[in-house]
Amino acid sequence: MDKRTRVLNAMNRKEVDHVPVGFWFHFSGEEASGEACIQAHLKYYRETDLDVVKIMCDSFFPYPLPEIKCAEDWTKLQPLTAENPFIKDQVYRAKRIVEEIGSERCVFYNVFAPFSSLRFGCGEIGISEEELNAYVKEHRNEVMKALDVIAQTNALLAELLITEAGCDGIYYCVQSAEYDRFLPEEYRKAIRPSDLYVLEHANRFSDNNILHMCGWAGNRNQLELWKDYPAKVVNWAVHVEGLSLQDGRYFLNGRTSMGGFETHWNEHEQRGIIYTGTKEELQEYTRNIILEHGKQELILGGDCTIDSKLDWERIRWIVEAARSV
Repeated sequence: MDKRTRVLNAMNRKEVDHVPVGFWFHFSGEEASGEACIQAHLKYYRETDLDVVKIMCDSFFPYPLPEIKCAEDWTKLQPLTAENPFIKDQVYRAKRIVEEIGSERCVFYNVFAPFSSLRFGCGEIGISEEELNAYVKEHRNEVMKALDVIAQTNALLAELLITEAGCDGIYYCVQSAEYDRFLPEEYRKAIRPSDLYVLEHANRFSDNNILHMCGWAGNRNQLELWKDYPAKVVNWAVHVEGLSLQDGRYFLNGRTSMGGFETHWNEHEQRGIIYTGTKEELQEYTRNIILEHGKQELILGGDCTIDSKLDWERIRWIVEAARSV
């Protein structure tokens, strides 16, 4: 079975010869943009022999925002067009990678939910997380107008990544449902509509989109807020949320699960067997995940991105073990 068939079968709850594997990390420095970014992706996926390609949107995290001095300024945003570099350059990156490797493997592109794009953009213009959260609570309608605009832009990006670049779907990252950020009703009213606008638009152009319930900072999320989001595959932080792959398949009504490996890292530490285990320990852990879950409706991966400093040989150990079961 080739890699594309293996991944599509896993996504669509069909039989597979082996459980597919996909891990990714953020590229930095020169490799975060331009031709160097394209070549870095190709080198990583070719040398690790992973089944799933996820293209990173590095250097395109922040949404370009105007100066925000008062609540009314949130209403001044305008949707970006397909010719804007924020969209055009990402579609070009994806198209180049798909042309090189898309016939071998399924390719997905990382698209952030609008509130995440807004958060990153706020960081660029000096608005803190606390200030943004306060705007949402005190001036919800004005911020929602900005989210509507960003949702239109990110939806267009998702559409063109699929229709023009040739990606099989998007890897859609939702964030900001931590227990200490918003109450459930606040999230549902202010954030959820823009989350769903982009994802449902992507679903118009591909049946095979992945939802990433992001626990990047190690803080638990209110997963119930995202439970019904319409995506073929769901990736969550198993070790952050305390929701195992086995329990997750029931929580998510039988949809294909992605994950299983703790990947938390920061400048001070790395946590998880993917960083600390011997070859034998890492391969035994991989085989045990498959044996406990079953081979169908599963894609092995991380809670989130791996540390870019990880030796790629450790990824190859996991791929080798997965293909031995």
